[in-house]
Amino acid sequence: MDIILVPGFWLDGSAWDEVVPALEAAGHTAHPITLPGMESADADRSGIHLADHVDAVAAAIDAVPGDAPVALVGHSAGGGLVYAASDRRPQRVAHVVYVDSGPFAEGQAVNADLPADVVDHDLPAWDELEDADLVGLTDELRTQFRSRAVPQPGGTVREGHHLGDDPRRLDIPSTVIACEMPGSVLRDLMSSGHPYVAELARLHDYEIVDLPTGHWPMFTRPADLGSAIVDAVGR
Repeated sequence: MDIILVPGFWLDGSAWDEVVPALEAAGHTAHPITLPGMESADADRSGIHLADHVDAVAAAIDAVPGDAPVALVGHSAGGGLVYAASDRRPQRVAHVVYVDSGPFAEGQAVNADLPADVVDHDLPAWDELEDADLVGLTDELRTQFRSRAVPQPGGTVREGHHLGDDPRRLDIPSTVIACEMPGSVLRDLMSSGHPYVAELARLHDYEIVDLPTGHWPMFTRPADLGSAIVDAVGR
C-alpha cells in the first residue's frame, strides 16, 4: 500500500527516515511529505495557513497513481491534517493512523490563543515541555532534533480545522498509536466525554494500541513505530 507520512510541528518529511525501512521491508511504498513553509528555517511562513497544509496532504493522495487506496499517517498535529484530508478524499483512504495524536473536530485548533503576530512558532526550550513528552529523547536525540527543527507557521497553530458534511470519513478504519498518553487514559477520557477525544469517539471503526515512549516515537522507537504502522494498515 502507498503510505503517506505527515510530520507534526517543527519537522519536515525527513523525520520519518528511520521509520520508512520497516514499511518498505513489509512491501509498502512510503511517501514522507514536507508541508508548506517547512522546507527550511529560512522559508517564508507569513502566508501559510492551516488549509495549505490540508491541501498538501490531499495533493499527496492525488499524486498516487490511479485509484489505488492509500493509508495516511499523522504524527501529533499531523493527525488533524490527515483526518481533514480523509474528509476530502474518503474514497481513496483505506486506513488512517494517528501517532500520539487523534482526529481534530470541526473548529478545533492546536492553540487558538497564539498571538496573531506570531509568524514563526519555534520549538520551545526543553524545560518548557512536559516530562512525558521527552521520555526516551536522549541528549543526543535532543541535539539532533533541535538542529533539524523548523519554525511552525503561526497560522497553522491558531486556525481551526474545517470539515465537510460527508459522513464517510467516520467509516474509515483508524488506529491510534498511543505513546505519551496510554491507551487506557484515552479510553477513560472518551468514556467521560472529554472534548480532546470527542471526534475520536465518533469514529465507527478504530483501535488504540500502546507504544510507550515520549511524544516523538519516530526518534525514540523508530523501528517499533514502523512495525506498529505495518500492523495497523494490515488490520
